[in-house]
Amino acid sequence: MRFLITGQTGQLGFELRRSLSVLGEVIALDRHAADLAKPDTLPAVIHQHAPDVIVNAAAYTAVDKAENDPGLARQINAMAPAILAEEAARLGAVMVHFSTDYVFDGRQPTPYAESDTTHPLSIYGQSKLEGEQAVRSATPRHLIFRTSWVYGAYGNNFLKTMLRLLQTRQSLSVVDDQHGAPTAASLIADTCAQILARLTASQTTQAEFPFGTYHLSAAGSVSWHGYAHHIATQASRLGYPLTLSPDNILAIPTSAYPLPAPRPANSLLDTSLLRTTFGLALPDWREGVEQTLALLKAGRAA
Repeated sequence: MRFLITGQTGQLGFELRRSLSVLGEVIALDRHAADLAKPDTLPAVIHQHAPDVIVNAAAYTAVDKAENDPGLARQINAMAPAILAEEAARLGAVMVHFSTDYVFDGRQPTPYAESDTTHPLSIYGQSKLEGEQAVRSATPRHLIFRTSWVYGAYGNNFLKTMLRLLQTRQSLSVVDDQHGAPTAASLIADTCAQILARLTASQTTQAEFPFGTYHLSAAGSVSWHGYAHHIATQASRLGYPLTLSPDNILAIPTSAYPLPAPRPANSLLDTSLLRTTFGLALPDWREGVEQTLALLKAGRAA
């Protein structure tokens, strides 16, 4: 199998290069080789490499900036995935696309299932929803994974920002009324690889393969404040030189930290469909956080 990955320099793209390499040839492209901000250039790129599977790990993720730049957000998150999926259909390839909990408004009291009504609150969320819809329309042979609160040892994310602030600040305030499940990019990549391995093994019966949309996130639930507190506690245990103790991280409401783009209060995703369909177990969010902190402490990531 030949896999083409967009967004190779992102935290998810980096992990996908590793996880998919055991399944076949991996062609990983950065924005210079596959620029999703220029969707019209993508067909030539796809046909140059003729992949069996297109894995779109690139996205416009600047949630607040998207409010003032909706055109670029839609080019990258909606128009480009549409073209990638259309090219996948022409080649007879499989399209893998990653979406987000931000397609929901977060007002539901329970975790969101794939069948729940979408209602994005932000331009970013709307652009990601449009990308999902475009992929579904272009090819039935797709896997769309909705993820949430993604972090990793590589790239920029909440965990690494908190770790830096814990070593430079004397006090810190973090929102405590938004809940989700921090999910490691490595977990997403490894789960994706396990599912694609089954697809590879069932080439003669792909018509029966359960393509579709799945929720993919770690187990458990925590607020951003609880997440930050756990990072601080584990970083202290690992011997990071902290200037801020976990007890000095203050809990505040969302109203005390206004941002241009509203966030869902409930970002929890019900992963039972993915787990039962593919027979997979998803670990508690704490496991990945602790592994990532240990990896960073060992100096094995950037």
